[in-house]
Amino acid sequence: MEKESVKAEAVLNCIDLSNPDINKLLHLLKHSCTDSGFFYLINHGISHEFMDEVFSQSNKFFNLPLNEKMKLLRNDYHRGYTPLLDEILDPQNQLHGDYKEGYYIGVEDNDPLSNKPFHGPNIWPASDVLPGWRETMEKFQCQALEVGKAVAKIIALALDLDANFFDKPETLGEPIAIMRLLHYQDKLSDPSQGLYAAGAHTDYGLITLLATDDVQGLQICKNKDAKPRIWEDVTPMKGAFIVNLGDMLERWSNCTFKSTLHRVIGNGQERYSIAYFLEPGHDCLVECLPTCKSDANPPKFPPIYYRDYLSQRYKETHANLLVYSKQQS
Repeated sequence: MEKESVKAEAVLNCIDLSNPDINKLLHLLKHSCTDSGFFYLINHGISHEFMDEVFSQSNKFFNLPLNEKMKLLRNDYHRGYTPLLDEILDPQNQLHGDYKEGYYIGVEDNDPLSNKPFHGPNIWPASDVLPGWRETMEKFQCQALEVGKAVAKIIALALDLDANFFDKPETLGEPIAIMRLLHYQDKLSDPSQGLYAAGAHTDYGLITLLATDDVQGLQICKNKDAKPRIWEDVTPMKGAFIVNLGDMLERWSNCTFKSTLHRVIGNGQERYSIAYFLEPGHDCLVECLPTCKSDANPPKFPPIYYRDYLSQRYKETHANLLVYSKQQS
């Protein structure tokens, strides 16, 4: 297991999406994206009352008996329930999978001929089991997409691009936008033993919007190459999203903006969170932006289709579904 140290608390900028001063927003965002790759987002347009409802509905699902949840096991399109220990994000340092269970909800796609990874029908609990559950989650998806697109416009401007750069059809016009409900077990993590609520990882797409309850757990590491790594706690903020940048934004920006390593450390309390992963479209070719390269600073990554990158990362981190077929046979 790797050596590490933990500082007290991460200092993150707070970006107010309702602030009309675009220059101030750009200054704060640029600093956030080059320093930690994380920031708080407030006044984003999703009400506290509705967020409480989303958390309430999420808790109702995770409180169902395991046999009911397993009926909704994730499918080949990565929709549905992911059981405890299903995901192992840091195989080199984890003894086994993450102490969390989750539920994937994506953009609804009922076209059987599309044949696109991560595009397909969602799996929904029966309405008599969880009344109003689907409607709540679909409403959140729509609202979170608008928030994500608003942040993407500011990011584009910060990279000296047109504000609508990321809103093209192949990018966020038809995004792989994935909502994930998460429930962390009431277990103590022990990094020295390889036990984590969620192992160290970076996110894959453009940005992630994270809403959490008031239980501490998220930690970030600004410099993944440091020895030992220094981990900083991120304090929950009621009503705010914690926003972090993904790998594709790091590639687009030629490492000008950071996709930062992060993990979840359990403190013995249950923890709930809701992550919204705003990711490019299936056919999006991600390559270094013209504003982020020069003769002195050539592209650090080759171009890649997002579908290929995402498929590989999921294959590396998720259990094979055949494992559950064998368990049930």
